[in-house]
Amino acid sequence: MPPPHTSAFDGPPPEDPRTALQEALQEIKQVIVGQDAMLERLLVALLAGGHVLLEGVPGLAKTLTIKTMSEVLGGSFARVQFTPDLVPADIIGTRIYRPNSGDFETSLGPVFANFVLADEINRAPAKVQSALLEVMQEGQVTIAGTTYEVPKPFIVMATQNPIESEGTYPLPEAQVDRFLMKVLVDYPTVSEESAVVGRSLAGGRGVRELLSLERLEHFRRVTKEVNVERDVIAYAVALTDATRNPANHGLPELTGQIEHGASPRGSIGLVHAARVLALLRGRGHATTQDVRDLARDVLRHRLVLSYDALASGTSSDDVLERVLEKVSDPNGARLTKRQRVQAA
Repeated sequence: MPPPHTSAFDGPPPEDPRTALQEALQEIKQVIVGQDAMLERLLVALLAGGHVLLEGVPGLAKTLTIKTMSEVLGGSFARVQFTPDLVPADIIGTRIYRPNSGDFETSLGPVFANFVLADEINRAPAKVQSALLEVMQEGQVTIAGTTYEVPKPFIVMATQNPIESEGTYPLPEAQVDRFLMKVLVDYPTVSEESAVVGRSLAGGRGVRELLSLERLEHFRRVTKEVNVERDVIAYAVALTDATRNPANHGLPELTGQIEHGASPRGSIGLVHAARVLALLRGRGHATTQDVRDLARDVLRHRLVLSYDALASGTSSDDVLERVLEKVSDPNGARLTKRQRVQAA
């Protein structure tokens, strides 16, 4: 008789992933103040095997965040400042001739790190952007016929400044779609900013390394044991389909505002991210609430709005707000905006 199937959630686990990951988040928050949502999304993307596009004005600790995260989680960190004169070899690496030996030697680029910061990705030309996005998708680089795999876990956090357009190369929609999430980073509150200023007077604070790459890989395997019921999948698909066929979901007013809706990659990203969020919340199953909490971050960059929508000042978040209000969960319950804020 074959042994019964065992799950990572059967019996007392050797280590509680939620406790370990929450402790790591708290350690990061000792340095990063007022960006709790961004930190949670970064950890979700890391465990889900995705990448994050951060949009916010300079000075909101985007660079410091991923550097601090690498120190706490025990991974290597690399930062690439994107400029118009970059070439793909500056990102992925190249072959270098050594006159002393008369041989060519492969020099790997900065993408061969666990945590890669692509700072101001929209300042580099399309060829460089494509080189980075290929690494993100394939997890490997081919140089002179030899393939090199990037280390695992691997996450790219790309930043872009929304207030400058001169001298930039906007990411094409098909390439933006490869990011699991697009997170909007806002200014801190007055009290949070006061805490930031106070800490700057005391000097930089060191952080402890609380996890390791081996434990992170273990947590990623545990994430795959999180149960996702059919109704949760159906809800994620309904949200995505509502951006493509809004009239079918009682949203005919959005038909002229959306040029292209989210691809099936949006549904996949929602479900994978939701089960990681469930793990962080100490559950062995994902819920429709997990999907709702992540819907804007996973879907906002996958929508292409029409000219009329852009001219009227409508944003992707405005469209998604209407979708979240209208699309029912499998039990037929609709949450108001206030209820969703309270639940989050």
